This record gives sequence, C-alpha cells and structure tokens, in this order.
Amino acid sequence: MLRLVNLELQKLLLSRTNIILIFISFILPFTVLILSSIKINFFGFFTMELGELGIFNFPIIWHITTFFASYFKFFFAIVVVSMIGNEYSNKTIKQNLIDGLSKKEFILSKFYTIIFFSLVATVLIAVASFFIGLYYSSYTEASIIFRETEFLLAYFIKLVGFFTLCLFFAMLLKRSAFALAFLFVLYIVEWLIYWGAYNILGSSEAAFKVKGFLPLESMYNLIDQPFQRLMITKFPDKADLAYDYAVHWYEIAIVLAWIAILVFLSLKLLKKRDL
Repeated sequence: MLRLVNLELQKLLLSRTNIILIFISFILPFTVLILSSIKINFFGFFTMELGELGIFNFPIIWHITTFFASYFKFFFAIVVVSMIGNEYSNKTIKQNLIDGLSKKEFILSKFYTIIFFSLVATVLIAVASFFIGLYYSSYTEASIIFRETEFLLAYFIKLVGFFTLCLFFAMLLKRSAFALAFLFVLYIVEWLIYWGAYNILGSSEAAFKVKGFLPLESMYNLIDQPFQRLMITKFPDKADLAYDYAVHWYEIAIVLAWIAILVFLSLKLLKKRDL
C-alpha cells in the first residue's frame, strides 16, 4: 500500500498545478478559523463576534466544521480526475503496466492516494476544530469535548466516497473536464429519479428515501445541515425546528457500498479497455 501511494505521490508532485490544488484543498477548510474571529459592526451600535454566539462550542463544532469543510472537496476532485486524465493523455498508463504494475495495482494506487489525502484532510479539520472549540467553548469536560466526533468519520467517508466517484468517471470518460461535468449530469439524474419516485409513491418522504440510496445524495446525507440545530440551541422552545441530524450507521454503509462498487467498476473498465 505504501509503495503504491509513494508512487502516486511522486507523479502528483511533479505537476505544479496539482501541488497548488492540493495546497488549496488543505488550506481552504481552515477558513473556519477566520470565520470564528469575524466581528460584524452594526452601524456603530454594537459589534457581534461569531465565535461568541456559541456556534463553536463543543460538541456542535464537530458538526459545523465538517459540514462546511466538505464543500471544499471540489479542489482535490480536480486532482483526482487529472490523475487519470494525465495517465491517458501522456500514455503513462501503458508504460506503468509495461513496467510491471498490474491493472489492479494501478487502480489501487489511485484509491489508496484518495484514502491518504482524505485522512490528512480529516486530521487537519479535527485539529482545527479542537483548538477553536477549546478557545471558544465553555465546556471543558472530556465527555462533552469528544462527543459527536463521529462527524469526523462521516467527513472522512464522505471525502473518500466523492473522490472515488470522481475516479470512476475519470476512468469512464478518460478526460478530466468531462468527468467533472458528469458529476453535474449525475446530480440532475438523481433529481429525475426523485421525481419519478415521487410520482410513483406519492410521497416526498418516500421519494427522498429512494434518492438516499443514490451516490451523491447518500454522500450528502452523511452530514446534515446544521442550521436548524443552531436555531434550536438559540430558541429551544421551537419544537417544530427539531430534526434528526445524527450520523447513522446505515448512511455510512450505503456510501461504503458505493465506494466498493465504484472501485470494482473502475477496475473492470481498465481490464476490458484496450490500452
């Protein structure tokens, strides 16, 4: 595994564009640090500091930071699709196989690299969230500080799932731009399936359950939006705002199943394709 990751890192670090994109994908999630220190002046009457509103208290901070950080995954998605696009455009994929790398090892080298970068991104956001929470949170008990850290696991799996989907599209289409565009096509297809399920089942809730088994929606469902939760903390009497924001095992299982399917299909494509 380490040999394959090291091989892939050597390829990635030869490209200045990839280095910049990787740097951006790791740095941008840290904008939450800037967000926590923002002070908004309301025409000189009073100043509101976001960090003082309680949104960075433990344990809710794990939910908030992972939710917002997940939106920066598109920068590394460009790196993922370029890993495949460059292999085809530069004809290095054939050379790798000639040099003794099996087709299975070729796909695994990409997948292990995805896991590696997803793990690094998760560790970074965990460290950032921990120190922001220590600074702003009024809770210091370990049981509260480390409660809901399952959002970090959900964040990691969400990244691996999304990047594996990008890997599959890149293998399918052989072109970076087309692979990224196909993500938008899949987004539209999933909504068409939703509307089809809605017309058949006659229920929005049932249709969303069907949509929840699809790749993009299942990945999104791993970390629900935290806005209603923030409203509940400020207005606890608003019972109508209550919703289930927890990370569920079956949501993780669905994404893990898609990861396995996408890696398998990527390998099948490579085995059947004439290089």
